[in-house]
Amino acid sequence: MNRREFVKKSAVTSAAVAAAGTVSAAPAEAAGRQPEKAPRTWSFSILGTTDLHSHVFDWDYYKDAAYSDKAGNSVGVARVATLVRQQREAKGEDRVLLVDAGDIIQGTSLAYYFARVDPITGTGGKRGPRHPMAVAMNHMRYDAAALGNHEFNYGIDVLRRFESQCHFPLLGANALDAKTLRPAFQPYTVKRVRVPGAPDIKVGILGLTNPGIALWDKDNVGGRMVFPGLVEQARKYVPRLRALGCDVVFLTDHSGLDGSSSYGDALPYVENASNLVAEQVPGIDAILVGHTHVEVPSYTVKNAETGEEVLLSEPYCWGYRLSVFDFELELHHGQWKVTDKKAQTLNPNGVDEDPEIRELLEADHELVVKYVNTAVGTCTADLSAADSCWRDVPIMDFIHKVQADTVKAGLSAADAALPLISVAAPFSRTADIPRGSVTIKDIAGLYIYDNTLYGKKLTGAQLRDYLEYAAKYYHQVPAGTAVDTATLTNANSFWDYMYDTASGVSYDIDIAQPEGSRIRNLTYEGAPVADDQVFVVAVNNYRANGGSGYPHIASAQVAYSSTNEIRQLMIDYVTTKKTLDPADFAVTNWKLTQAGTPVF
Repeated sequence: MNRREFVKKSAVTSAAVAAAGTVSAAPAEAAGRQPEKAPRTWSFSILGTTDLHSHVFDWDYYKDAAYSDKAGNSVGVARVATLVRQQREAKGEDRVLLVDAGDIIQGTSLAYYFARVDPITGTGGKRGPRHPMAVAMNHMRYDAAALGNHEFNYGIDVLRRFESQCHFPLLGANALDAKTLRPAFQPYTVKRVRVPGAPDIKVGILGLTNPGIALWDKDNVGGRMVFPGLVEQARKYVPRLRALGCDVVFLTDHSGLDGSSSYGDALPYVENASNLVAEQVPGIDAILVGHTHVEVPSYTVKNAETGEEVLLSEPYCWGYRLSVFDFELELHHGQWKVTDKKAQTLNPNGVDEDPEIRELLEADHELVVKYVNTAVGTCTADLSAADSCWRDVPIMDFIHKVQADTVKAGLSAADAALPLISVAAPFSRTADIPRGSVTIKDIAGLYIYDNTLYGKKLTGAQLRDYLEYAAKYYHQVPAGTAVDTATLTNANSFWDYMYDTASGVSYDIDIAQPEGSRIRNLTYEGAPVADDQVFVVAVNNYRANGGSGYPHIASAQVAYSSTNEIRQLMIDYVTTKKTLDPADFAVTNWKLTQAGTPVF
């Protein structure tokens, strides 16, 4: 379907929308039976998942083993599917809807395999395979899903192909065509809950995605799509759903509920705006929340205009939890009114995986297991990331080496004369490249995101600002006070993936000092870095486009860019050299201090 056809299709009459949203059997009259006595009350449920990130089975591809963590969680929609089936059996097939809040097609080796190795878009004129998440979610009979920001990581063509494989709409009321400012995806859907002998309950489901896509995936969406704020678009569409006669208005937001943003003032819209939508837009009954990877079983926000309570729930991520929204309604003068609503989260770790999903996708899973266990070379020493958040460790220098070498090879003659440095974050404290054989999963476990590579120009003064911003990752620990690594970092608000270290310059981070004055002894090749000195900085696309709110980098001049994933560049490095030897790249160039005294 082209965009013009989509716009025409999205402008169907309310009657057609309602018909398309029917979720249950025909009324008794159509079957030749006497109509049942009209009930005065009715109940139904909406089940919600979010941030599944292509976790189908309870499996960790980086460890090549069943998933496990200290909390005893399980992952994957295969287990969630069993909970969904149990809910339908307990409450009735006609009384349960199933919705997702986004970030579906990125996040595991399974996701990467079907985006890049054997892409769903096909290669060489051949039609691509079906995405495992489309297969699983179709089997589970999802009614709708919001677009997540990571849906755009592999480009719009992959996303459109995934969309075409789904038997449910991908909703994004604030994902607009950049030229026409019309919806690029379906904004909402209307579902009907059948009530014997009474009017159907009409449920409007509005999908909202994250404005940060404009920054984080600028290379994929720039000039093609724009992403206005959630509050702004909810104000447009919630009244429309009420005008269509919806008895219940339910939002699925790929946006957290604390009103925060990780991109500073780079965008005029709030990143985590679900609480603001609830507070500022009247007419909403409940919101399924996503994006922030936390568990919020039940949370209420009072709407400032109506005083009505809006119910919110966020079911963690990866299939850790399933949100359950239960609604009670009464029929008044032919119209249903919500009289009670509650939410909770269910843990699927105590149920078995759905055997039909296992049968449908076992072969795809085994393909990916074989792929990630492919050996690409050997390593001369064990490289662990366990201390990477407070020490300069060789495994991080491996990332810096690949980034710097790649950018250097792609610079113009003029820019090649500038000093070159690299910045990168410790994505996983559990990553480990073992001594001996090195496989794809070993490298993928270190670099878990599908980031691409940039080279951007910063002055010495801007570089210092950049490193000061990174240094707020640490709590202030006065000189003479013992440092406990368990409490050293601000990892609950300034996450590990937000913390960049630099290679190519030397510096100290004095954690005894307040934020903004911690970077000491910043030098390049033994000389103090001058404020007007110009550097080329190798940096991933997420950070280069404003991710995590670092100063200067988003607006900095581009010296190099590539569509190759950094992870694949690292795999290629080992494949080409055959041997990964820390002697080729390990340099200790930064350290933590307290009033000048090294911490470690």
